Amino acid sequence: MSKKPKQKTAGKPAPKPGSATPRPKPKASIVWLASYPKSGNTWTRIFLANYLTNPDKPVSINEVHRFGMGDSIAKTYNMVAAPHTPDLHDYQVTLQLRDKVLRGIIGNGADVNLVKTHNIRGQAYGVTLIPPAYTRSSVYIVRNPLDMVLSYARHYGIEPAAAAEAIGRSDNANATDGAAVWQFLGSWSEHVESWTNKSPYPSLVLRYEDMLEKPEQAFGALVRHLGVPLDEERLKKAIRFSSFDEVSSQEKTTGFKENPGKSETFFTSGKAGKGREALGEELTTKICTEHKATMKRFGYL
Repeated sequence: MSKKPKQKTAGKPAPKPGSATPRPKPKASIVWLASYPKSGNTWTRIFLANYLTNPDKPVSINEVHRFGMGDSIAKTYNMVAAPHTPDLHDYQVTLQLRDKVLRGIIGNGADVNLVKTHNIRGQAYGVTLIPPAYTRSSVYIVRNPLDMVLSYARHYGIEPAAAAEAIGRSDNANATDGAAVWQFLGSWSEHVESWTNKSPYPSLVLRYEDMLEKPEQAFGALVRHLGVPLDEERLKKAIRFSSFDEVSSQEKTTGFKENPGKSETFFTSGKAGKGREALGEELTTKICTEHKATMKRFGYL
């Protein structure tokens, strides 16, 4: 059978008066900024806000949402469900709307859309959470779970023992809280392995500890991964403008909109290596035993 002949055209016809402007063609434009909760995602976005805008003074921490939208913001799920009012406490409703939310993101025609996620790279009840067809690349931030679990406990207002138990469960998830919809995490090891094993698209893995100890190398790799020209002086300034001293000072002065309110402050010292002593022998042994293989892989054991 022969192919259907292509229709000859003399160029694009002029739009009719009053007609709507055609929507941009969706692209595989999402760059996922992924991490388990309390692993450095917000810090990464604050750095990017300062590097990409190259300001004379630090970008307000309350403007960071403009430099990496979230994939679990309740407002966007309500928008795509309009005129209906969805029950976002029902995880099935969240999952049914997720594809429409992601298509809305890539539908803006941009080459790159930075999207923050805490979701595991896998499926939840048969729904693919991180569709390769919408994805340009990913950045994954991994943090020593002995340190992460302390921040996790503080952030969610629970005891370290409860946090250690939660990050070891395959069914660990963050339920809808009004501002964010369901997020499907899995255990810490499952989450890390899902994002750092073989990827169908370019992927950069950053250790939180390297971001602290070798910031120019780590953040420089991030800038290059995004395809943005790397300027050394601009890099140093962005690192300085996103330091923990700076963001903590801002939070004390203006507060931080992303703080869920279960802890007095969102930003703490951000230092590495405190977890083992603070957790005590029993919890340290539990975490190291349950996550031994992944911790060894990333140099935490």
